[in-house]
Amino acid sequence: MTVRLGATPRTWPHRGILLEVRGELDDDSLDERPHVITKYIAEALHRAQYRIVDGGVFCATVAGLPGVIATGRTLEACRDQLVEVVEEWLLVRVAQGLRIPRLGSATVQVKRAS
Repeated sequence: MTVRLGATPRTWPHRGILLEVRGELDDDSLDERPHVITKYIAEALHRAQYRIVDGGVFCATVAGLPGVIATGRTLEACRDQLVEVVEEWLLVRVAQGLRIPRLGSATVQVKRAS
């Protein structure tokens, strides 16, 4: 089932942080939090640009996600590392209270719980 959120965001309190999501979400369960991150990472992988650098190593970057870069001896290894890098990048931005850029149809906003 797809839920269109429109102008009314959904929020989830989690460990003192409110995650606010705008856009379309796949609503396969009552608890959508995991889907937000999964969808964001999937969009990052879809937008990733891969190239081969010195020594035949694969390198991936994602336009719009500054500092996100992954490498691997194979394309699959590079993609696997990119998943981890994007996850860590998101966690750092949340921890530092930084804005998370929109990717695709979902926007993740971080607000401190009051």
